[in-house]
This record gives sequence, C-alpha cells and structure tokens, in this order.
Amino acid sequence: MFSLFLTFYAGDAAARVSAADFEKVCAIARGLPGLRRGLLFTPERAPDPFADYPPPPQLALQLYFPEIALLEAAAGPGGGLKALADPGALPSVDMRGASQQAMLVRAFPVPDAAFRTPPGAAPCSDIIHYPGAAEDFDAWLAFYLASHVPLMQRLPGIRELEIYTRIDWTSALPWPKAEHIQRNKVVFDDAAALEAALRSPVRAEMRADFLRFPFFTGGNRHNPMATHEIIGQH
Repeated sequence: MFSLFLTFYAGDAAARVSAADFEKVCAIARGLPGLRRGLLFTPERAPDPFADYPPPPQLALQLYFPEIALLEAAAGPGGGLKALADPGALPSVDMRGASQQAMLVRAFPVPDAAFRTPPGAAPCSDIIHYPGAAEDFDAWLAFYLASHVPLMQRLPGIRELEIYTRIDWTSALPWPKAEHIQRNKVVFDDAAALEAALRSPVRAEMRADFLRFPFFTGGNRHNPMATHEIIGQH
C-alpha cells in the first residue's frame, strides 16, 4: 500500500479551513480512481511533555492507493488532485506552506483497534515526521522497527499504528516535494486519549529509546490532528 501526503502549513497558526473548502476537498478526493482510503486532518491540541513543537498544519490529506501507478495518476497532469491547486480553489487554505510526499505504508497491529470516540469528537492522530537524514539509513530504520515500534504498540489506548518510508515517484502537482526520511502515525479515540498516552510511562520509555537512535539529523516534529474519514478502508 502507498500513501500520498498533502500538507498545508499556514503562516498564521490560528488559520482554519472553511466548511466549504473542507467539503470541496472531500468531494475531490472521493472522485479519485483507485483510492482505497482517504483521510483529512485538521489541527488539534495534545501537548507533548518532552518537547514544545510548532503548531500542526492547517490542513493535511492522506490518500491510500494499492498501486503506485494509481497514486501517480491522481497526482499527474490529468489527475483529479490538480483541482486542489487551481487558483482560488481553496480560498481559506494557505498554500505557501504546501508540500507533497508519497510513501510506502507499513501497518502494525495494536492490542485493541476498536475506536471508542465520544459523540461529537473526532479520532486524533499524532503524525510524526523526520525531515533530516540518517548517517546509515538501513541501520536507523532497522533499529526503529525493531526497538521503537514495539514500544509504540504499547501506548495506552492506541487504535492504529503505521510507519511510512520513502519511495521515488512522479507528480505534476505544483507544490514542493518533501523528502522526509520517515513518517509515523499513531491514532487514538480523541485528543484527550492522545494526550494521556503522551503522558504515560510508555511515552517516557519511547523518549529514552529515541535518545538511542543511530545518528541522524533534523530531529522530528509531532502534529496532533483531528482525523476525518473521507473514504473508509475497503
């Protein structure tokens, strides 16, 4: 499985996508041939006790495709995603901080994947990215998968866990391509559940493990995001 991440960081941290633009993005995504699952993310708050990260994006999309050719077609010259980049297409969205990246999806089981999101709330994802470079990427990723993922699986209340790694791919979308060496996503019932996990003893173990990573540059960034299903898994 492959995921395309479209991310829009606003210059104003208080900026929010309008209801009309939200619905337009959803409609465009639902029309993409071959889309297996589609998620739309909006900012949420869940402070991390170990670091004070910058605000999350104003808007982000995660689009899953079973084949890379389908993803590249969606982002290609005749693809449906071009409509997002038309002048004035999304007037409430700050396009100056836009980026795109396609990645390989690595999904991992969790002890209890049944969501118990309270009425009126949305599930909350913490989407983490590593923007720098590893001195030895094979060693770095091997350590991460063998040591860090088992700790993530123990986070209290975790409902989904995925790791994303880099691929080569083509796109005709006008935004810069991100070159993050890795992204991760951990998903919880709501923002309160994510914050509780971040304050748990397991998170402290993860921090200690982070300090043991093979050498890499660029640090990481956590982005707590309310998670909206455009198209569910099928």
